[in-house]
Amino acid sequence: MQFVDQVKIYLKAGDGGRGCISFRREKYVPRGGPNGGDGGRGGHIIFKTTRDVNTLLDVRYQQHYYAERGEHGMGKDMHGRNGKDMIIPVPIGTLIKDASTDEVLEDLIKDGQEFMAAKGGRGGLGNAHFKTSTRQAPKFAQPGEPGEEKTLVLELKLLADVGLIGLPNAGKSTLISAISSAKPKIADYPFTTLVPVLGVVKARGFRSFVVADIPGLIEGAHRGAGLGFQFLRHVERTSILLHLVDVSEITEEDPVENFEKINKELELYSPGLLEKPQAVVGTKLDIAGGGERLRRLSKYCKDKGYDFFTVCAPKGEGIKRLTAYLAKKVEEKKADS
Repeated sequence: MQFVDQVKIYLKAGDGGRGCISFRREKYVPRGGPNGGDGGRGGHIIFKTTRDVNTLLDVRYQQHYYAERGEHGMGKDMHGRNGKDMIIPVPIGTLIKDASTDEVLEDLIKDGQEFMAAKGGRGGLGNAHFKTSTRQAPKFAQPGEPGEEKTLVLELKLLADVGLIGLPNAGKSTLISAISSAKPKIADYPFTTLVPVLGVVKARGFRSFVVADIPGLIEGAHRGAGLGFQFLRHVERTSILLHLVDVSEITEEDPVENFEKINKELELYSPGLLEKPQAVVGTKLDIAGGGERLRRLSKYCKDKGYDFFTVCAPKGEGIKRLTAYLAKKVEEKKADS
């Protein structure tokens, strides 16, 4: 399934129905007064979150939404039927913005949460409302009010407890497949993962938590290089960042420089991201050679105060210790919030 996490849409709520101009015409009822009913309210357009939807793909293919208008009022004081509300299902984590001002209107982060994005127009009053002692036969009624029109931008920011970050081929996909039931594509070339991948991790003695593999971070990601600009937004909701660094002997790049490159991109995208708790994992331990790169990264993390781990995901080495650490950190974060 195609992963869609941003889309622009147009909404038009239903117009209100007209009020009715009517007079009683009944035998044996002389001087029958006004009895025009009110128009019905136009339908609202409402966003509602659901766990059954994981992407904005459906909204991408239908970008114009029109709610039902209210029925006009009728004689004999009959009220027009209200227009049916339109409910648009969206995934949990959807951010709703005004397209012209970029103002955040609502952040939908709970299952079943609703937001009225466009309000239906009020129905007009029938002429029965305008009868007075001096005006006993009003020949006018109110028109219905128009429904709201809006152009909005929907953004999906994944709700995950742990965000996996690192350069392409750092081992993120391999790790998430080792600690959860997620099955991302794994290959020996960059940008294997083209969309964020979520996995549920169960650590013994702790509650399960969600990990997100954030793809495509490279130098220049905050400007749109690689896939980073498209997916950096998904890092913002995580409780802790797990930074994976390749320490194998098959690459000549310095592990500390690689680590600092990604953190620089996070800072340039949003300075607040560096305030999140962050741990570092040296990956591909089975081909670390003499271990010089591993020792350099380990010393750097110790000096900077980062919690440091080493894993060989295909063999399962270091996985239990890492997942227990992450589970504990997630529970501590949730307890503080």
